[in-house]
Amino acid sequence: MPLLDSLKKMLAGRRTNVSTRFALLREGIQGTMSSFYMARDLRTNQIVGLKILDPKKNAEFEARFKGLEKPSEGEISAQLEHPRIVKTLEFGLTTQGEQYLVMEFLDGPTLHSALIGQDPAFEGRRVRFLREAAEAVAAVHAAGYIHRDICPRNFILTDEGEHVKLIDFGLTVPATKLFMQPGNRTGTPNYMAPELVRRRATDFRLDVFAFGVTAYEICTFELPWTRGTTGMAAMGHDKPPADIRQYRPQIHPLLAHAIHACIEPNVARRCPSMEKFLQMIHEVKHEDAEREGES
Repeated sequence: MPLLDSLKKMLAGRRTNVSTRFALLREGIQGTMSSFYMARDLRTNQIVGLKILDPKKNAEFEARFKGLEKPSEGEISAQLEHPRIVKTLEFGLTTQGEQYLVMEFLDGPTLHSALIGQDPAFEGRRVRFLREAAEAVAAVHAAGYIHRDICPRNFILTDEGEHVKLIDFGLTVPATKLFMQPGNRTGTPNYMAPELVRRRATDFRLDVFAFGVTAYEICTFELPWTRGTTGMAAMGHDKPPADIRQYRPQIHPLLAHAIHACIEPNVARRCPSMEKFLQMIHEVKHEDAEREGES
């Protein structure tokens, strides 16, 4: 990839002292492999998001791909230019040898926290959120990557709850044969596809499944399978899901059908792409059939 090669050359040997470059304003939600801060870039006076990866945990993850020349999170996210994806402004190494990313700062809750609180921002906006989230995942796929951790925790509600943006490419890998081999079981258990849980080969449909579970939750505040807190939560995902109409009887039938197509346990029968999902809901204006005519 010429772009990746040029980025690597540009960053080779350059390290940033984050303690003198940034004023840390507050700590954000910490990831399993990183720390995140709202910060002020002292060069530009701009408020940014600063992500610093834990060297040990990141090395353990990267060891899974030894010899495969996997791009770093910064190299991947810098390629993703889309209005529904968080913009990466800069990436590199700190003077302590840690990988860091500088991103646009998104001042809003995660979809995860909004769902827990059953935020009123969802009312009348669910179809919009689903379209925007699907467009973001489709853009990742079009760039040649599988996100591998699509879930509400990795979407931010922006613009005072009007829109969503996809974040966090820490588990993202190239959509090539070497990276889709069986064995790499990473992600968030409640959203894991059966083929991932059973350590089988994967492809883009891994993200389609996780998106479908997320969409189901956005529409119902429930999950299609029993919720859990460990990897065991995903072991039942090869069984038929609960009908979404059980939780939302009034849901638009086209939307219900499209979501169930995404969470089909049999990967051969699953919705093949995010583009196909978007086509399936093209005519849907509101999540509820009885309110379809509302503007």
